[in-house]
Amino acid sequence: MLFNQLGLSAELQRAVAEQGYSEPTPIQAKAIPEVLKGADVLAGAQTGTGKTAGFTLPLLHRLSQNAPKGGKRPVRALVLTPTRELAAQVSDSVKTYGKNLPLKSAVIFGGVSINPQIAALKRGVDILVATPGRLLDHVGQGNLDLSEVETLVLDEADRMLDMGFIHDIRKVLRLLPDQRQNLLFSATFSDEIKRLADGFMHNPVLVEVARRNTASETVEQIIHPVDKGNKRKLLSYLIGSQNWQQVLVFTRTKHGANRLAKQLDKDGLTSAAIHGNKSQGARTKALADFKSGKVRVLVATDIAARGLDIDQLPHVVNFELPNVPEDYVHRIGRTGRAGNEGRAVSLLSVDENKQIRDIERLIKRQLPREIIEGFEPDPNAKPEVKEDKPRNNQRRRRPRRGNNAGNGNNGNANGGSGRHRSRQERSVSA
Repeated sequence: MLFNQLGLSAELQRAVAEQGYSEPTPIQAKAIPEVLKGADVLAGAQTGTGKTAGFTLPLLHRLSQNAPKGGKRPVRALVLTPTRELAAQVSDSVKTYGKNLPLKSAVIFGGVSINPQIAALKRGVDILVATPGRLLDHVGQGNLDLSEVETLVLDEADRMLDMGFIHDIRKVLRLLPDQRQNLLFSATFSDEIKRLADGFMHNPVLVEVARRNTASETVEQIIHPVDKGNKRKLLSYLIGSQNWQQVLVFTRTKHGANRLAKQLDKDGLTSAAIHGNKSQGARTKALADFKSGKVRVLVATDIAARGLDIDQLPHVVNFELPNVPEDYVHRIGRTGRAGNEGRAVSLLSVDENKQIRDIERLIKRQLPREIIEGFEPDPNAKPEVKEDKPRNNQRRRRPRRGNNAGNGNNGNANGGSGRHRSRQERSVSA
């Protein structure tokens, strides 16, 4: 199938051709005709499958068919995204594909000045891309009226729920007219997603192009067992010895991302951290430097990396495994996008055995283990036991005599030189 067979306007077909595309991806081929019909669509697809164009192209087509000719433009289409980065990327897609159409768009999110956003809204906007929090800020200040929205898009709805936006989403739904088209795109379909869809969608058409909750088949996945204290040294060794030029590394915490980026810099690997505490300007610069090659390693938390669109990103590393197994699928979905091959490496310490069991149960496969010689994990290592913090207004009990609480030694290991070889681990521990 070709794009000119989907029923899109000549202006949109020209914009698509200028981007070098002639054939739609599977999600585009299935979703675009349904959206053009005006149906509610519940779409499931892995990240990197072209889903953004799957809703922006038909959305632009429908809106351009009856574009207002005069007066202030009301918001007719609302796209909600979980993160600033994804909002910016969706906005770029709308502008790229809609450049030949008489439609106006704007993007609003937190972390930047609100005044230019207010000015854009006053001028009138057909398509508004927004994060939930900043959107409700504008509504509360009287800058925004959503009573004429014709189409609502929830992009990466699973991540919005993971980030706790369910209450904000419900507030937004109450501000919209009852008669509208609803589009929900999600990489995974949890029970919570289904309940959300049942609450506001009308007989949605289900569009899926990948098995539920599975990792992209274009991504080679491997696990390197290693002691926790040697993870940074192993990561530096892998990047240097295998000449990885562009690596996205995931940590669980913002503090951990900052610390790891600084350590990698000391190892001679240009690195930058990206997370929620960074200003939008800092996040944008770090991403731009990473894409241009000025930064070799981008260390990110799950929230900050959600929606990152990096063409042909070859390597993703789980420096720490996520506590939520679905986040593993999202993480490795940063590579192997749009049919390109990618490699996802996970550094597994003994205290992450539960996480890897949950991940393998979710993706319904056991991932191969490979020990890197020189970084063999201690076979007698045990998970660190964290001492429970006392609840508020409770005193910490003194330990009984004879019970000594041991503190795990997790100091930095200064790597020595030497040649390391890899060998396949023969037995896989559960």
